[in-house]
Amino acid sequence: MAQIKDLPLRQIKRPLYRQNDPEKVKALMASIQAVGLQEPIDVLEVEGEYYGFSGCHRYEACSRLGHETIRANVRKAPRSVLKMHLA
Repeated sequence: MAQIKDLPLRQIKRPLYRQNDPEKVKALMASIQAVGLQEPIDVLEVEGEYYGFSGCHRYEACSRLGHETIRANVRKAPRSVLKMHLA
């Protein structure tokens, strides 16, 4: 079962490199400034650590805006699930 939480950006590990579209990030920054983040990112919580695999444009936009936290849909998972995401 997932929970919606505001997580510190610095605590979310992004183990897979994803290429961001700069124009999409800029558009999201403008939208977030105007109305806030509308869709939380998805995060796995494994043994007390947070891993983000989706929402890379939203994560980057919030980071560039200087936000300290981001709204996240957090799902607890065992290390075996994390390994599947990293494979």
